[in-house]
Amino acid sequence: MKNGLRGYRTHRGLSQLELADAVEVTRQSIIAMEAEKYAPSLPMAYRLAAYFNVPVEAIFPNPWREAVTSF
Repeated sequence: MKNGLRGYRTHRGLSQLELADAVEVTRQSIIAMEAEKYAPSLPMAYRLAAYFNVPVEAIFPNPWREAVTSF
């Protein structure tokens, strides 16, 4: 699933481990999401969006709609 997770993470100066700890997942989950090899569950997508204080579609754009924000 295409996403802007890496951009949001690096913009905040976070390591993958720091982000994983903050949203209570493994570092491997963050790595897989950033590599677009893993689509998060809806609750996880909401948790990440809440952490970055942005709408879910800012990080995980809807392919049928223009993205709200991206890096």
